[in-house]
Amino acid sequence: MLTKIGTVTVQVTDQDKALEFYTEKLGFEKRMDVPMGPSQRWIEVAPPGAHTRILLYKASPEMPGASSYEEAKAAIGKMTGMVLEVDDIVATFAQLKADGVPIVDEPKLQPYGWWGAFADQDGNIYGVHQ
Repeated sequence: MLTKIGTVTVQVTDQDKALEFYTEKLGFEKRMDVPMGPSQRWIEVAPPGAHTRILLYKASPEMPGASSYEEAKAAIGKMTGMVLEVDDIVATFAQLKADGVPIVDEPKLQPYGWWGAFADQDGNIYGVHQ
C-alpha cells in the first residue's frame, strides 16, 4: 500500500546555485547530495521536519530518451504544481522579499485560504498556502 509522497522533482539549470537558493533563501535542509552518473548529482532538500523532499534535478542528454531530456529542459521556469504550507503567509512573504526571492503573486485571501506564489533561481514557481 502506498503511504507517503517521498520525493518530488524540480528541474534546475545549475544544481549548486539551486542548492544555495533552497538552503540559504528558503531555509530548507539538505537531506542528500550524492553522485548520480558521470555528470549529475542526486540532491534532495526539504523544509525542516518535513517528510517529502524536493529533488533538485539537472536535465542531461544522458537521460534515457532524447524526448525526456527536451521535456525536462522545457519544464524549467514553469509552475511546479507544488504548494508549500505556512503558518503565517504575511510574515513568510516579508522574509522571502527580504532575502531577495522573486514574488510572483502577493498573498491574497481566497475562498480556500491565503494564497501567494514565488519563484526560485530558475523561475520555477511554487504556490504558498495558509
